[in-house]
Amino acid sequence: MAHVVTRFAPSPTGWLHVGGARTALFCYAFAKRGGGSFLLRIEDTDQARSSEDFTRGILVDMAWLGIAWDEGPAFTDSKGVRFGGDPRSVAPFEQSRRLDLYNQYLDRLIAEGKAYAAFEKPEELEAKRKAAIARKEPYRYDRAALEIPADERARRVAAGEPHVVRFLCPDEEVLVVDEVLGEVRVGPGEVDDFVIRKADGFPTYHFSVVIDDELMGVTHVLRGQEHLYNTPKHVALQRALGFRTPKFAHMPLIFNMEGAKMSKRERDQAARKAAKDAGLSSSPTPALDDASFGVWLNDKTKQLPPEQLEPLAEALGLLLPEVTVNDFRRAGYLPEVITNFIALLGWSPPPEAGENIEKFDIGFLVKWFDLGRIGKSNSRFDRKKLLAFNTDAIAAMPDDEFARRWREWCEAHAPAIASQITGDAFTTLASAVRPRCKTFLDAAEQGRFALAESDRVVYDAKSVEKNLTKNEGEGLRVLRELRGAIAGIGRFDAASVSAALESFAESRALGMGKVAQPLRVALTGSTISPPIGETLAVLGKDRTLARIDACLAAHA
Repeated sequence: MAHVVTRFAPSPTGWLHVGGARTALFCYAFAKRGGGSFLLRIEDTDQARSSEDFTRGILVDMAWLGIAWDEGPAFTDSKGVRFGGDPRSVAPFEQSRRLDLYNQYLDRLIAEGKAYAAFEKPEELEAKRKAAIARKEPYRYDRAALEIPADERARRVAAGEPHVVRFLCPDEEVLVVDEVLGEVRVGPGEVDDFVIRKADGFPTYHFSVVIDDELMGVTHVLRGQEHLYNTPKHVALQRALGFRTPKFAHMPLIFNMEGAKMSKRERDQAARKAAKDAGLSSSPTPALDDASFGVWLNDKTKQLPPEQLEPLAEALGLLLPEVTVNDFRRAGYLPEVITNFIALLGWSPPPEAGENIEKFDIGFLVKWFDLGRIGKSNSRFDRKKLLAFNTDAIAAMPDDEFARRWREWCEAHAPAIASQITGDAFTTLASAVRPRCKTFLDAAEQGRFALAESDRVVYDAKSVEKNLTKNEGEGLRVLRELRGAIAGIGRFDAASVSAALESFAESRALGMGKVAQPLRVALTGSTISPPIGETLAVLGKDRTLARIDACLAAHA
């Protein structure tokens, strides 16, 4: 085709799922390799569940990942980078603003006898579904509405009687030629008369997507295999409307390592298991009342909304499994690692790109992406492998870049660190935690020792016994002597502090462990912290001395 146009069309009913991000990435790569356009469309016709907050969240996530849309809602990210616009004048890109267009084509189908109004109430249809199940037959709409004379249907519609509009599906075979799966044939009568406009006046997904793909010039539809069942409906509608049929490519699904589809239910299940393992009978957080907690705990079909689930997980000390792009960003993963990793879920580089290549950027993906390299089998999302990718990327990052990017992350997700640890102290802390962290969140956890008030340090009992009070307070005696040496240090940077501590240890014929560990317990409450010189430099002399004094007073 002369000009390739792909589209990603999420519904703003939640955060961007990592599977949706992979679809967007593949659409972007395919369009860019073909010198075409990548379009972002917001399918917000589900008025009850769609949200402007989720719409903005999708734009933020896409921009963060670096999946830049050529056409779509105009958006400027936090760094001033602009996305989207309307170079071909196919706006608006939100389906809720395109109702007049849909109604024009719907009226045309009705006038041509290819669609019709149906008046059944939901409970009537449900009764028919149950009857079909009882007969062990698949349910298909029985076209009862067509038994009503056309003029009577028109009068009832004009009178405002609630109704839906159904597509009169032709009794013929539908052939879908898929670029990944090959030919998919659906026999005559297998596609029933599905709804194309709901009772609320909004089009269904099936109708609006067909109209938009035609009017927006979409040439290739890349999407997950869960949509394959819908494609014959779309092809039938395209035929009825005289539209061209884009090329389809249905990609494998993404499962977790247990073989279940990745979904927000995973997070709910993890929290429920943790609550039961902890033996809880009442809610540990004010975000969730006891009655609601009890119902949720004992009913696997119930799911908590994020505003209740996340405080519950925090109270349980639980890291919820990441499912959405927002989850991974908050957990401190790098966007380039996410795009690298999800590109490998169902696609692999060709041999000519190099042997066993796993680490690459979006530019590499664009250069080598081809539909022929997409597999048919479902993919497994290996979080351990993703974490290893992220750990390697951080390890390879220069200190100054890590400090800059970690500070940006802290400003959004760990504001106490960003506001309380500044200047040289932050730079020192960043260089100290980088070699030992796997994510930005991991780095933040390592740096939280610096936030406590000097008299509010929580001491680990085993660390205190082993390093301070054992052998009749041997560690406490070292700590008292060490306080004077620390008070006399002039320049209080990591190198100067480390040199002074080594000199102190050498002068008393002590191993550095006998000096550093009592000091580390006094400053952080445990034996785990960044290197001791950096730990003191981050705290500064005054806070270091105050914490030593507080520790000595607490364990005198």
